[in-house]
Amino acid sequence: MSHQNESVKSILLALLANLGIAITKTIAAVVTKSGAMMAESIHSFADCANQGLLFWGLKASRKKPNPEHPLGYGKEIYFWSFIVALILFSMGGLFSVYEGIHKVSAHEGLRNTNVAIIVLVVSMVLESISLYGCLKQIRKVRHGESLWKWYKTSRQSELVVVLSEDIAALLGLTLALVAVILSIATGNPIYDAAGSIGIGILLVIVSCFLAVKVKGLLIGQSVDDETSNKIRKLIESRPEVEKIFNLITIQLGPQVMVAVKAKMKTTDNINQLISNINACEEALRQEISTIQWVFFEPDLKD
Repeated sequence: MSHQNESVKSILLALLANLGIAITKTIAAVVTKSGAMMAESIHSFADCANQGLLFWGLKASRKKPNPEHPLGYGKEIYFWSFIVALILFSMGGLFSVYEGIHKVSAHEGLRNTNVAIIVLVVSMVLESISLYGCLKQIRKVRHGESLWKWYKTSRQSELVVVLSEDIAALLGLTLALVAVILSIATGNPIYDAAGSIGIGILLVIVSCFLAVKVKGLLIGQSVDDETSNKIRKLIESRPEVEKIFNLITIQLGPQVMVAVKAKMKTTDNINQLISNINACEEALRQEISTIQWVFFEPDLKD
């Protein structure tokens, strides 16, 4: 639950920042006739929609298990994260490329360029605040890992999405600012159109990377190596267990399922064996709070 709280804070901060930025960019795009600015405004509105979907996914993932979904709804957050990647690809990336190509042949030139520059600089400041807030929440859950290692191994798709969006937004704003400045300096609006195309290509790359990342979680992925090793060591340290034959873990949103096949210490009767298994399961849940399901199979061989 604490991990979800960090995610909610990051999503909320990103939503508020993007909503303000999107409205400001749209007004500036109309005033300046800038294709790069229009691409950025659509990018920001797409990000707002994305954060709304992530909120929905987090809420849906908290629903309790039922007979139809005995392992709960935790993986809903992965589904909605995947949808976010698709929206970023279509509404953000492809539309920006289209807008840039259209402006190449039909650009009317930039107007009120000072407005565009001021809006872009202010937007960069707001996006930097959003990125800082996201990194602050991530720092609480990455346990000393490098940011890149956490990004590659994290099972919290919503935080991965917000971080990717914030970084893409800052890079996109930088491209837009450079494009506008070049258009002003040279008097050639082609740079503004090129900026829009560049922003679109950037968003397509980020969305494809996100889609691949979330796909692994969506189809079923184990817990990260650190948690897996912790589970294994905990079971091996139990006096009731003689040997582990097999250990399977599945990340189901914020919850974890563990399946264990192990050789148990010899007991006098079946009731004692059951008590030993229950003790192992309880120890796992107490040590790792995200474990919700434990399936323990005693056996004599693999």
